[in-house]
Amino acid sequence: MSITRRAFLSNGALTLVGTTALPQFLARTAFGLEAPRGLGAKRLIVLFQRGAADGLNIVVPHGDPHYYQLRSSIAIPRPSPGQVSAIDLDGMFGLHPALQSLKPLWNARHLAIIEATGSPDTTRSHFDAQDYMESGTPGFKSTPDGWLNRTLRVAPDPFTRALFRAVALSRSGLPRILAGKENAIALHNISDFAVREPKATKSEVGPTQSVFQSMYSAENDTVLHGASTETFEAVKMLRQANPAQYEPAASANYPRGRFGDQLKQIAQLIKADLGVQVAFCDIGGWDHHVNEGSVNGQLANVLRDFSDALCALWIDLGDLAENTVIVSMSEFGRTAHQNGTGGTDHGHANVMFVVGGSVRGGKVYGQWPGLAPEQLNEGRDLALTTDFRTVLSEIIDRHLSATNLERVFPQFAVDSSRYLRFLG
Repeated sequence: MSITRRAFLSNGALTLVGTTALPQFLARTAFGLEAPRGLGAKRLIVLFQRGAADGLNIVVPHGDPHYYQLRSSIAIPRPSPGQVSAIDLDGMFGLHPALQSLKPLWNARHLAIIEATGSPDTTRSHFDAQDYMESGTPGFKSTPDGWLNRTLRVAPDPFTRALFRAVALSRSGLPRILAGKENAIALHNISDFAVREPKATKSEVGPTQSVFQSMYSAENDTVLHGASTETFEAVKMLRQANPAQYEPAASANYPRGRFGDQLKQIAQLIKADLGVQVAFCDIGGWDHHVNEGSVNGQLANVLRDFSDALCALWIDLGDLAENTVIVSMSEFGRTAHQNGTGGTDHGHANVMFVVGGSVRGGKVYGQWPGLAPEQLNEGRDLALTTDFRTVLSEIIDRHLSATNLERVFPQFAVDSSRYLRFLG
């Protein structure tokens, strides 16, 4: 991996230093720089696919003959050299061809796939299912906080309660998954950073000021409490990084659009060494009841954005990717059988991606339940064989070195013997 630009803290100010295309450790040596303070810190990035992604067309079970019987017009063709078809992984499963940019991560064993996973709750409501996946308590609507916020309570903090320890890139405020007692902030666009100082005029206030004002108010101190000189200094440092001029690492080609922009900003926050330990963002557009498409169409378009942005993030993080884990999730899957309008309806089990330096990738994990009529959930959906909390528990435990997982998933008996061992 190489870099074209390095952000690091020096004498209390954020400084940008240009480098040549050297390996990062050689570039640091050439400039007499120490490794970034957060290089060895473990980080977790959570990506939510809102709308119920069609896991059966994302990771295609081309080795299961029932798949093609269930999907006469939207099935992804079996892997065929020279044809636009499923990208074979292991003879049984293949990636949708729009996920081509993820294949190098699979080949390098940094991408693991977990099949037939999700929430055990059988709701087909987007609202309820997303709430359960973010609260980490399926079936319990009264849970006041999110599992990612609770994770901050039990995970060691390598940054000593940095302002940016938990960040969400979000247009609609702090997401459910990060709601809770631990400090967390939601940002729409870091290029909009502007905080009113004691004598600031109205014209000097940017779009983000209202977000910070609400965080600092007494009634909202469960989101971010303890406004201080250090807090405002940290924001000033971020502004000095000149976000609008950020240059990703060479070959980190983020796609245009909201999701690509969000992942680029997450990379920038992490690389600026501001103490990010967990980050969250979401991508919509997965609810394809009509005209889902096969190798082309609605699903292919959103998958291409998802794949290219994730690949760009991985490249952009450089050395920092070694200690970063990225996990994807969606509220539920889609029906195994396509419907009468060339789409799929709300289903049950789904697929999760885990990307990371410590991931034992190049393998599909989980028990495949099959797609025969008698194997389907309620006769219509992929059956669940791995609770999503088991997947997350393994990451929180083995990657973030957290303890007391019963505090993260209070209604779930975490059993480490059921870990899939997708982390090294």
